[in-house]
Amino acid sequence: NPELVKYYGANLDECHLPFNFGLIWIPWTLAAVREKIDAYEAALPPGAWPNWVLGNHDQPRIATRAGRDQARVASMLLLTLRGIPTCYNGDELGMENVPIPLELVQDPPALNQPELAHILGRDPERTPMQWDASPNAGFTVAGARPWLPLAENYREVNVARQLADPKSFLNFFRQLLAKRKASPALQVGSYRPVALKTPRAQENCLVFERQAEGQRILVALNFSDSDQPLGQPLVGAGEIILSTQMDREGEVNLVNFSLRPNEGCVISI
Repeated sequence: NPELVKYYGANLDECHLPFNFGLIWIPWTLAAVREKIDAYEAALPPGAWPNWVLGNHDQPRIATRAGRDQARVASMLLLTLRGIPTCYNGDELGMENVPIPLELVQDPPALNQPELAHILGRDPERTPMQWDASPNAGFTVAGARPWLPLAENYREVNVARQLADPKSFLNFFRQLLAKRKASPALQVGSYRPVALKTPRAQENCLVFERQAEGQRILVALNFSDSDQPLGQPLVGAGEIILSTQMDREGEVNLVNFSLRPNEGCVISI
């Protein structure tokens, strides 16, 4: 972080946006994510605008790194943190890395050291975008051979199928974007971490508040596979405007509020 923030310059007279790959290079644990967010926010020069990158073509996909259940939590984090979010194509579908047989490897580092292809190779996250269930997933014409093989599940995980499913990963992602676009707090608001008083909740859940123009948004993310009662210091009533499971919304009593396993919620307070 100290090296990264140097690239913001001294005058902030232009759109300085040195890519922040912090969330890509860490294990997907609450402790690691919390430490990275806190350190980055603390290191930013006054007036500098943050940015967050969750995936790219050089690192394993978030659904592979974090697991399918946590991939929605990760997307909610990306689109509710302060700053500019960057998403790698296919992550909005929950696409995962694709195993590449050695004879189909294309990435030069893996070709040069085939015995380390499973470590050095970046092909697994570079497979074709999965548009539909047609041959080659709509990425190229039937009968052609794509540069890299397709995921075996492309007929189930693709844009066309997910557009038709109201609770799909893609429609969840689109709703997140819509909530962000409509919310001054999520677009430009301040960021304040919320410390939870029970050790169990603090060790398993990330909670923070965004605030702007009189609007307050609470984001609560469960990094565990068990129910997590949040308890104090959350008080009063709130309104769930989106959950990762897309099956609950409306008014909620924050004093008795719990997150389900691998659940995230955006709450207006």
